[in-house]
Amino acid sequence: MPQVLEFKLPDLGEGLTEAEIVRWLVEVGDVVAIDQPVVEVETAKAMVEVPCPYGGVVTARFGEEGTELPVGSPLLTVAVGSAEGDLPGDLSGRGADGAESSGNVLVGYGTGAPAARRRRVRPEAISAAAEPAPVSVMAPAPVPVPAPVPDQASGPVAVVSPLVRRLARQHDLDLRQLTGSGRDGLILRADVESAIRAAANGTAVAPSVPVSVSPLASGPAPASVAGERIPLRGVRGAVADKLARSRREIPDATCWVDADATELMAARAAMNGAGGPTAGPKVSVLALLARICTAALARFPELNSTVDLEAREIVRLPAVHLGFAAQTERGLVVPVVRDAQSRNAESIGAEIGRLTEAARTGKLTPAELTGGTFTLNNYGVFGVDGSTPIINHPEAAMLGVGRIVPKPWVHRGELAVRQVVQLSLTFDHRVCDGGTAGGFLRYVADCVEQPALLLRTL
Repeated sequence: MPQVLEFKLPDLGEGLTEAEIVRWLVEVGDVVAIDQPVVEVETAKAMVEVPCPYGGVVTARFGEEGTELPVGSPLLTVAVGSAEGDLPGDLSGRGADGAESSGNVLVGYGTGAPAARRRRVRPEAISAAAEPAPVSVMAPAPVPVPAPVPDQASGPVAVVSPLVRRLARQHDLDLRQLTGSGRDGLILRADVESAIRAAANGTAVAPSVPVSVSPLASGPAPASVAGERIPLRGVRGAVADKLARSRREIPDATCWVDADATELMAARAAMNGAGGPTAGPKVSVLALLARICTAALARFPELNSTVDLEAREIVRLPAVHLGFAAQTERGLVVPVVRDAQSRNAESIGAEIGRLTEAARTGKLTPAELTGGTFTLNNYGVFGVDGSTPIINHPEAAMLGVGRIVPKPWVHRGELAVRQVVQLSLTFDHRVCDGGTAGGFLRYVADCVEQPALLLRTL
């Protein structure tokens, strides 16, 4: 008789204590191989495919898509082994030595083996496993979840974000009736909000019990106040916690300067125009600014540090792990370019491109989102000139870059139209004083205005 084993949500590392089910990759009755991904979950760091350490037949799943589960909660149960030979030998969960699982310590990341094709087993083949007598771990009752929106059609729904699914459930909206405006028909939050507004305009419903709120009332809003409530969890919750902690603990200050980026833009055009069709990938402005940052941090290592509050010590870090802010559909994330101090502009640009694509598709790993020592924030992509950002705790500084636009500028004693950018540095005043911060920012601005200065650090 098959043995039913319970697979619990594993510890995915980086201190994560919970995860939200984004998409089930298997159904009850499917045959799974050892370390085959069975569910895609979203943590506060990234979206991760979780492989199952057992091979056999899935007999139960716990939690619907959009459900948040704590680490250690049951995910699914698997019937392992079969006296009748219903399970193929390579999927039974037993190796040559009779082992029934992969034995991975961090099963959340699997062993990298290719996933086996799903095979559905007849219900009668697992009827004995559905009501097992010798169960090694008692399976608890399924986690209660909100009732899903009924689907009228079959097939997958082009939705990635759990927030979009939750928003649709809250307004009884059938996602299968929507056409997504995202890439490959992906349904975005804007699509759901548009459908909600359209439905509201078609049938306006007056509130049954009017709520009167005094404008002078203080304290948190009562639960009866109308309005959309969005839980602060997942990526958004992690960002909120980190920003609040940064504001509480770090005495930050900001200095800024305008710089003439005309020569930098000309140097970039020359780099990308050299070599013809056999040249490598284009060098981005962000990659050049990142290379300037690493050169500046070599001169001003105080800004590549962190503060140990318990020991009351400033810890200067030997390597530059350069984070860059990236806005995605899941919220703001900061991927990290490891050992940026040992890379040239082309190498940094290639890594930024790879991490940006992973961020866009939600495939960044927790390791690619942590361990940064300095952050580069290009908010010019939003069409703004300046900002005073919050430091990415526990780092000590962040360089902000505004948009590069033509402006009147005094050049060689005459008024001219030049490409001007505003640079700002927000820094932890505990690690250095204004002289050091100003020196760092002035060096960055000088390299922007005269890119040939970088040759002295190569």
